[in-house]
Amino acid sequence: MRNRSSRDGKKGLYSPKQGRKFSCKFSTLKLVLGIIILGAFFTLLHSPAIYETEHTTRSASRSSLLDRWTSDSLNADQRYQSLLDINWDQVSRVVDRLTDRNDYRGIGLLNFNESENDQWKQLFPDAEHVVLNLDYVPENVTWETLYPEWIDEEEEYEVPICPTLPKLRVASKPRIDLIAVKLPCNKSGEWSRDVARLHLQLAAAGVAAMAKGFYSVHVLLVTECFPTPNLFTCKELVVHDGNLWLYEPNLSTLRGKLHLPVGSCELAVPLKAKENWHSGKAHREAYATILHSAQVYVCGAIAAAQSIRMTGSTRDLVILVDETISEYHRGGLEAAGWKIRTIQRIRNPKAERDAYNEWNYSKFRLWQLTDYDKIIFIDADLLILRNIDFLFEMPEITATGNNATLYNSGVMVVEPSNCTFQLLMDHINEIESYNGGDQGYLNEIFTWWHRIPKHMNFLKHFWMGDEEEIKEMKTRLFGADPPVLYVLHYLGLKPWLCFRDYDCNWNVDILQEFASDVAHKTWWKIHDSMPENLQKYCLLRSKQKAALEWDRREAEKGNYTDGHWKIKIKDPRLKICFEDFCFWESMLWHWGEKNWTDNATATPPPTTFSTASLPF
Repeated sequence: MRNRSSRDGKKGLYSPKQGRKFSCKFSTLKLVLGIIILGAFFTLLHSPAIYETEHTTRSASRSSLLDRWTSDSLNADQRYQSLLDINWDQVSRVVDRLTDRNDYRGIGLLNFNESENDQWKQLFPDAEHVVLNLDYVPENVTWETLYPEWIDEEEEYEVPICPTLPKLRVASKPRIDLIAVKLPCNKSGEWSRDVARLHLQLAAAGVAAMAKGFYSVHVLLVTECFPTPNLFTCKELVVHDGNLWLYEPNLSTLRGKLHLPVGSCELAVPLKAKENWHSGKAHREAYATILHSAQVYVCGAIAAAQSIRMTGSTRDLVILVDETISEYHRGGLEAAGWKIRTIQRIRNPKAERDAYNEWNYSKFRLWQLTDYDKIIFIDADLLILRNIDFLFEMPEITATGNNATLYNSGVMVVEPSNCTFQLLMDHINEIESYNGGDQGYLNEIFTWWHRIPKHMNFLKHFWMGDEEEIKEMKTRLFGADPPVLYVLHYLGLKPWLCFRDYDCNWNVDILQEFASDVAHKTWWKIHDSMPENLQKYCLLRSKQKAALEWDRREAEKGNYTDGHWKIKIKDPRLKICFEDFCFWESMLWHWGEKNWTDNATATPPPTTFSTASLPF
């Protein structure tokens, strides 16, 4: 009771008026303190994203505080976090390769924690250490938003726009000789399609690109997984030691890449590209294709070469062939203008024996064409209808969209390099191709790519859900004269494996989505423009004639409504024989027992017939 009275007595010393006055002052004080704290936090949050350390104790103390804030901030977003334990002896060995390291004035550090930053200061005690702070990509920016399956290329309804990735805000633009960045690598997920990982690499590239070119700039990536191979290329790789990748990038080339859209959400090349682009390195650029275990594609490759020359391109034409392509067919390819390179096939280790995709990893040999700086790869089953030489200006990988976040490898820009070839080979047992083929594999290696309009690799295909007006639009494009499409890609049964009278895809139920008589006619126009000595490579084998007749009879049995099976064949190739056994009708007697269609192609003896006598 005494204690309580005592407390009550102390209360009595203050009048109500004094209490109100004190309470008012205390509330005002709290308000002022709150404003100061919020102001300080706001200033720190919106301060320049580069913080420079000074050599004075005062500045070092301030820098240490900012380092700690930066480290805590980065660690707050798990997408950017790397749990890699850095081997500093290994780092020391790598930086010892920098012959001019004693002259370094600035070291840029991105995505390292405070203790790691201190380690860097010990490695370069005389240099200024610039801790780079990068704002996070918003959570709603995903790989799917950066690489949408479809965009409005014609801009009929909207102008496609890529999401914005935060950039480093460099206030004083200090000189930085080395940029080191630590990358996340979640091997349990799709680490190569990690937005944060790509963001950090683009940010490091952006800092390097700010240099004016008066001194060399190196970029050191610390990561368990290989860096984006077409951003920092292996031709620019100085040393790779364990988890360390040291590059000396070509800054001019790097700036060009950074000017492109960050993903495929915008076109990297406009729909109406200029066709009169001239390169200063035309002798270091070439079109290339590949034939492995497929002499049946020889005719297609010859027609493709003819179409390229008809557009006015004078670039080299290079074709990779293996030992299965006969000397006879090589002669035809050379006569068409292809420079022949003989290769050893590369087996897809995940393919079954004799499967269609058993040898399609042979496409990796393209990267061994190192006497060229740029390659436009084209599949052998397409036609170039308009000049696409301007694509040589684009970096690796430039291609059209395919499905989901992926690109179609039927037309793509490649930069040959032996070390990139080795990278492709190093992972063939590890990486799973989504479609079992080279396209799926390349999409796993080169996840960062640049979209060109689908007109530059337009697929001869009608989707099941296509409306009638879309089908009519495609048909107009297939036959436009002068052409609107740059490239027409022939899916399904190839025109040279059909009679010229109509597209034989009509006679096979599951292939009717690839049927177009107009596109078929376009291919035969190119064929007829070829010299007669090249047209003989497009003759039909007896087994193929039997296969076509078999499909026609099946279409007749099914009474297909398109009615193509009723058309009488007038193709003169039906009556031309160049094989020992030409009675293809007799093959139909046993057709149900064994399907005779295969990829083997007979080699016509040169003296069997005279080219001049062919009724084309």
